[in-house]
Amino acid sequence: MQLITPSFHHPLHGVEQTRQLEHALAQTLPAHTLMQRAGLTVARLALAITPHAQRIWIACGPGNNGGDGLEAAWHLQQWGKHCVVTWLGDAGHAPADSAAAHQKLTEAGVLIQTKAPSGHFDLCIDALLGIGTSPREPQGPMADWIRLINAQGGPVLSVDLPSGLHADTGQTTRLSVQASHTLSLLTLKPGLFTAQGRDTAGAIWFDALGAETHTLGTVKPLARLNARPLVHTRQHASHKGSYGDVAVIGGAAGMTGAALLAASAALHAGAGRVFVGLLDDDALKVDAQQPELMFRSFRSLDLSSMTLVCGCGGGPVIQTVLHKVLTSQSPVVIDADALNEIAKDSTLQATLSARRGQKLATVLTPHPLEAARLLAISTHQIQGDRLAAAQAMAQRFGCTVVLKGSGTVIACPEQTPVINITGNARLASAGTGDVLAGMVGAQLAAGHTAFDAACRAVYQHGHLADTWSPELALTAKQLANGGPSCG
Repeated sequence: MQLITPSFHHPLHGVEQTRQLEHALAQTLPAHTLMQRAGLTVARLALAITPHAQRIWIACGPGNNGGDGLEAAWHLQQWGKHCVVTWLGDAGHAPADSAAAHQKLTEAGVLIQTKAPSGHFDLCIDALLGIGTSPREPQGPMADWIRLINAQGGPVLSVDLPSGLHADTGQTTRLSVQASHTLSLLTLKPGLFTAQGRDTAGAIWFDALGAETHTLGTVKPLARLNARPLVHTRQHASHKGSYGDVAVIGGAAGMTGAALLAASAALHAGAGRVFVGLLDDDALKVDAQQPELMFRSFRSLDLSSMTLVCGCGGGPVIQTVLHKVLTSQSPVVIDADALNEIAKDSTLQATLSARRGQKLATVLTPHPLEAARLLAISTHQIQGDRLAAAQAMAQRFGCTVVLKGSGTVIACPEQTPVINITGNARLASAGTGDVLAGMVGAQLAAGHTAFDAACRAVYQHGHLADTWSPELALTAKQLANGGPSCG
């Protein structure tokens, strides 16, 4: 059993894949073994997170998730804890493993209740739904129990998933358990790490229940966790040309700040040289605070020799340069207003898609509203299944897509999508998206593939927020200036 941290790299399996693996593993083990293992590891984690807890409520649903809770209750009772067990199942119709766990607990003299308990508990264990969560709102006693769990105000340990959280999408029903800890069993589920998952699950723990890595590898995962990128030491015999040129194209009248943020981020993330092609002819020609940035008119930029970051603060005028940017042979990052202009223009969409056939590196960095415009659907639909939305954009436009948000998703046609788990709400401020675009540009200029450049930049972008002093607000300028160098 281990706590999931940003350095943890692991495949993410959805409901269908998890059930396939569960069935395959169960065939190799004596009856009830998997549930017994699950119950034991739940009980052990309960002791680890609340070692002095005496009164524990284990709320069990009618399926196998509830059976895991019954098994955990048996162990906790044996270890001297006062367990209040409620169960929504029926011993005569329960799954075989759950029925066996119920019988064992009954034989141990534990009273199993069917009504909500009273009083305060040192720990609540949510074993109601797990991967059995559906889009339907919990009703009846289950809904009452969820409300009571949330009202306790103390530690809550959810078994596999917080009840009400969908394993594949990270969407929650209106009524769902708010866990302080979640123990994911056998597989890690993508819904724990994107959309509402990160706010609902609390600290996430994982136990493979004895499944070997090669066993988990027999079923293709829905996604993977983003891995901490390797940091390469720069060679002494290198020079600025070794790390590539980045040109930031944007900054229309009144919005030059966005382009400067992207340029600053590219500079501090390790680009050898950074050019700024502002689309406001009356804008500044030098930044005294960052004299390393080289200002050029868009017309004078040699687009064939640099990585292009296009759209930051571009406004509608960005449309006048997009065709030239998209038909260049250079790596391109498309952000902000450039995405909105592409969404409105079928010719630009076709030009964007044609880059795939030329094997040209292209990264789109939309937030959910920009993604909705690109796919001509609602933001609600984008957020309803972020993995599917990112993959749909990647397939449609033939490029790498960074769908920003809680649990940013990185997808491209040739790769298993990645969910990033660095970052926090400090990034919810103006300009941080421009910073990310510049960081992706620096990674592309350093020679990484589009997918790898996106994964590396997204990880580092979130990591900066995670390691920022909690006493200080994080502005986009500070974020841009804190970008780590890369090789």
